[in-house]
Amino acid sequence: MKKIVLAIILTVLTASGACAFGTDKFKEEVEKEAAAVKLAREVVKGGYGVITTEELQGVLTGGENVLVIDTMPYEDSYKKGHIPTARQFLFPIPDMNEWDAKETGGKTQEDYLKLLGPDKDKKIIVYCGFVKCTRSHNGAVWAKKLGYKNVFRHPGGIFAWRGAEYQVVTGE
Repeated sequence: MKKIVLAIILTVLTASGACAFGTDKFKEEVEKEAAAVKLAREVVKGGYGVITTEELQGVLTGGENVLVIDTMPYEDSYKKGHIPTARQFLFPIPDMNEWDAKETGGKTQEDYLKLLGPDKDKKIIVYCGFVKCTRSHNGAVWAKKLGYKNVFRHPGGIFAWRGAEYQVVTGE
């Protein structure tokens, strides 16, 4: 009987959002709001679209002609796990208003153009680690600056991809 009562109490506390385990639903909401507004402002500033994890999975399984770019460090992230078909191109976390090869692992703007290809209408989807990471913002902004029209950012990145339990590729 004690186990049943304890289970009911825990269920009620969890369902009501009480601070049973040190979480505060109101503070969590402030953090979610700040992240959402930051993302929205980056999207408006960058002029690109956004795509959810589920939508990206649909694009990949639907056979659409798309270029997926992983903007995380090659050794520390890309090789350990990336979205299928993704190509790697490092971008920094802080806003990259001017091209700086030191921030892109020595790669030039011409290297990025070569990766993006000649079709300015091709769908390009850029991602990084997670919503707060802004490497994907820089990658999407630079694709737009270089004249590409169909650019999207996958803000959930590899963390959301893994969270959805979609296939992850390791190695090259």
